[in-house]
Amino acid sequence: MCGIAGVASARPVEGRGRLERMRDVMRHRGPDDQGAWWSADGRVGLAHRRLSILDLSAAGHQPMADGTGRLWVVFNGEIYNFAELRGELRAAGHAFRSGTDTEVLLAAYRAWGEAFLGRLEGMFAFALYDGDARRVLLARDRAGEKPLFYAHAAGTLRFASELKGLLADPELPRELEPEALEHYLAYGYVPGGRCILRGVRKLPPAQLAVFDLDGGGLEVRPYWRLPEPPRGEGADAEELLDELEALLSTSVRRQLVADVPVAVLLSGGLDSSLVTALAARASARPVRTFTATFPGAGVFDESGFARTVARHFGTEHTELPVEPASVDLLPVLAAQYDEPLADSSMVPTYLISRLVRTRATVALGGDGGDELFAGYGHYRMLLRQAQLRRVLPRTVRAGVAAAARALPAGVRGRNHLVGFAGGAASNLAHVNLYFDAPARRALLRPTGWAPPAVPPEALRGGAWPAARTVLQQATATDFLTYLPDDILVKVDRASMLTSLEVRAPFLDPRVIEFAFGRVPDRLRATPRAGKVLLRRLARRVLPPELDLQRKRGFSLPLGRWFRGEWGRYVAGVLAEAPPGLFDPAAVRGLLELQRRGLANTNRLFALAIFELWRREYGVNFNG
Repeated sequence: MCGIAGVASARPVEGRGRLERMRDVMRHRGPDDQGAWWSADGRVGLAHRRLSILDLSAAGHQPMADGTGRLWVVFNGEIYNFAELRGELRAAGHAFRSGTDTEVLLAAYRAWGEAFLGRLEGMFAFALYDGDARRVLLARDRAGEKPLFYAHAAGTLRFASELKGLLADPELPRELEPEALEHYLAYGYVPGGRCILRGVRKLPPAQLAVFDLDGGGLEVRPYWRLPEPPRGEGADAEELLDELEALLSTSVRRQLVADVPVAVLLSGGLDSSLVTALAARASARPVRTFTATFPGAGVFDESGFARTVARHFGTEHTELPVEPASVDLLPVLAAQYDEPLADSSMVPTYLISRLVRTRATVALGGDGGDELFAGYGHYRMLLRQAQLRRVLPRTVRAGVAAAARALPAGVRGRNHLVGFAGGAASNLAHVNLYFDAPARRALLRPTGWAPPAVPPEALRGGAWPAARTVLQQATATDFLTYLPDDILVKVDRASMLTSLEVRAPFLDPRVIEFAFGRVPDRLRATPRAGKVLLRRLARRVLPPELDLQRKRGFSLPLGRWFRGEWGRYVAGVLAEAPPGLFDPAAVRGLLELQRRGLANTNRLFALAIFELWRREYGVNFNG
């Protein structure tokens, strides 16, 4: 895992020293080595920070050139099928001087051109300079595990793994993008290609950007899409189960490859337990597993389940106690996350990453299992509501929604009842909604900003036109939005702050295409059960005494913490915020509802993280 930065321009670049500053503010992404390179004409500069994972020698130094010297690349991530690709390329006459996947990437581009992207299986973001074609290519992996921000203006392209890399340039405007803020308030993250700052974009997952060095133009296009969903009942369940086991086994085996210590993040839940089981099967020696414990946190501490799995597979198991985090950690995380992120599980994710990094450099996790195989509780809720919608008249549903809208923020189930009035898209749009449209208008009243032409709810509700069922739409929407823009951002920034590489075997491209293109709804979720096929696999390979029915995400006891120091700190941050953005009366109303026992901790956390982020980067909201 690494950090990359660069600049490309239709004219020679001035102020080249900025490139090193862009690189070095991301030192945490690559503490082992650094490099920078400029083209002879001064139009292209590439910079790199290296976290050494494969071939720890100087042969892995980046920026890296191919044998001709006409191709240069900076690469962040891992190509898990690099050994197979290297064998194929070597048979075709290509020579290699290192054991790195970066060198394989260069040879693959030279051999297959842009089509090489379809051959890569891994997590990645890279920039490749092609001196013959006079262009620079940027690309991200299919799921969006690795980030890439860019700014394109006046014939010049700048890019970096993290937004703070671009912000190392003092000339970059620090003004809020109102539409992006609207999305953040709605769902707690900024989705897709949008960025919280004007003039900056994120390259979306599975997309390629091509910058023309002569004309200065930039073209962005997808190189991969989710497969069409299956029709009807699909293949035999046992055949699908065998196929899933084979695909996951291969993915885990390939992701165990590294020249540094590798571990598994074992929560004791279904997904990480399956990864542990398949890693134990693939490894010739005991697998290292790590579990975060929350002493005194009751149901939030699932270390007993992890212990059962570790004992069954004979892993080298370590329990790492996570004590209540000091509030001093919040400004640190707000600064690290570039864009504000409202997911409070960033805190335990960072704490466990920091502890694991003292014993390993690479860790495998279970991210992606919920989106691919329908594990979230809201999928079952959506299916139940679809059944109810068929028997309840629209007038009754509208009455329920009207009554729900009258309830104050923080009443559990309010959003689901409001969404129930419309169709499946409305239901989906109200899942995990922080602030609905009226609440956003109240919060942003001091700015005078008009609502966007297409509200966040409409974009979320129609994210995947290919869907034919409620479940297909819901899982694809989460894969295309919540997974890359919340879950994977949370994991990448938290782990990279500690220089820990986290891998996700469920996000192997073949597993993704299997889940969305081969598995019918009945083997993903029903109104009463989720992860149907995955649970069948669990019954094959996991200890029979493990409780497979429970479902708790990796979270912290935020409500309990809010009753103490955290609550006082968040209230203080919001009280000190300038009144020109969030309406003080609206904020005080949320705090009062929280004191009366309603569930507004996540909304208050979202506003506090935003304000801490805004202070850190000096962002102007009046611009």
